[in-house]
Amino acid sequence: MVYISTRGGGQGVTSAAAIKTGIAPDGGLYVPAEQVTFAEEKIFSLAGLTYQERAVTILRPFLPEFTDEEVAGCVHNAYNESSFHHPSVTPLVHLDEKLSVLELWHGPTCAFKDIALQMLPHLLVKSMEKTGESARILILVATSGDTGKAALEGFRDVDRTAIMVFYPDEGVSQVQKLQMVTQEGNNVGVAAVKGNFDDTQSGIKKIFSNNAVSDEIAQYGYKFSSANSINWGRLVPQIVYYFSAYADLLRDGVIKAGDMVNFVVPTGNFGNILAGYYAKMMGLPVNKLICAANANNVLSDFIRTGIYDRNRRFVRTISPSMDILISSNLERLLFALTEHNHARVRAWMNQLQDKGRYTVDEQITARIQKHFWSDYASDRETIDTIKNTYRRYRYVVDTHTAVGLRVYEKFRLSGGDSCHTVVLSTASPFKFNASVAAALLGEEQTSSRSEFDLLHMLADISGLPIPHGLRDLAKRKVIHKSVIERDKMRQAVISFVSGLK
Repeated sequence: MVYISTRGGGQGVTSAAAIKTGIAPDGGLYVPAEQVTFAEEKIFSLAGLTYQERAVTILRPFLPEFTDEEVAGCVHNAYNESSFHHPSVTPLVHLDEKLSVLELWHGPTCAFKDIALQMLPHLLVKSMEKTGESARILILVATSGDTGKAALEGFRDVDRTAIMVFYPDEGVSQVQKLQMVTQEGNNVGVAAVKGNFDDTQSGIKKIFSNNAVSDEIAQYGYKFSSANSINWGRLVPQIVYYFSAYADLLRDGVIKAGDMVNFVVPTGNFGNILAGYYAKMMGLPVNKLICAANANNVLSDFIRTGIYDRNRRFVRTISPSMDILISSNLERLLFALTEHNHARVRAWMNQLQDKGRYTVDEQITARIQKHFWSDYASDRETIDTIKNTYRRYRYVVDTHTAVGLRVYEKFRLSGGDSCHTVVLSTASPFKFNASVAAALLGEEQTSSRSEFDLLHMLADISGLPIPHGLRDLAKRKVIHKSVIERDKMRQAVISFVSGLK
């Protein structure tokens, strides 16, 4: 198994090299050169295994130069009772006979990014060992809210690494911001950028592709890598929970072996739902991958029309982790659907960079629509869905999960199939408590309250405990206070790395 760039530059590399580097030298994204597939019997046998055992089974073929013991070690170091506060890691909750919710937020930062970012540091350190890397690794992260804290927590004080996170100033919730700016650790840095998520993500890509910056950090003994989902080591652990959800449906008697299922995925950067596509290509019986967007519905338009156009108004919504107009992982899907046509992918990505849009042909659009269906939910629809889900099921969801549930309703109303459907729940309702509390209690009761008062109000109405990672957050010391212009990100990186011990 070798990994190749979606843009065709360079030779194939090992999984360890792909994980260590993060992004290919030509600016493309690493993908496996060969398709991994599982026999039906192997997939169905997962029902009798723990999440950790399922993870080892799924990850093993993607990491051929890792020993069985090393893969198992990475898995158990990532998914244990000190990191995840549910024995199933990603428990499946059945709302009715046709609908389940996959809770991906029982990790240390209360968001689905923990699933990958508790694993990535262990994969990265092992990859450094396997490639004989003598330099230290500097992780750069652009975040729309959840990735930043999850990456900071995952890489905090990890040997031979440092991490710097950039987030859009005023583009994250107060809880998300405090989670990041209070982060402790001798190797961590955080800065707010005056702009939106796409500004921060584009800024990091420019830094990665700037040889002068790479040379400058090399003077301090560092090389760049990424913890965003452009890094294959970040994406591959996400494939596991699609298989795990199917195994739980089998275990619970909700479906029979071989039954097709749908997955609804609240989507911004396309990494989470892309992991579902890879699972389907591996043999998991998936019918439709339903891409749920908010008002920044660039992906919904693309899936319906084949036109990707980021030249539109950027909308700040109550589901901020999805406030994205440049969905980086879509490049990997296009590479797969063009049967590894580097030139076409490279041309589309150049058009996106130069003109802000590109159009795929009818054949590729048809291939996309074979696997994906998409729609979006407004903020008003999101609030109504939180309220209606609680009334109907006595189940509390965050704003991103509510987007997924609303788009699922639209799928059914459009004449969508009757397969059992799993909605991926990407964050704890406590992480976006202001919107959730307003939906459940009404704005009159909540408008004058701080987000931290609302944590307790939400706990009272839901009967759920406040997650440990959010408890007493307002009392923690603010450590990271930098707010910078978008054209100052390079200087911020150099300043950070020069101050590391």
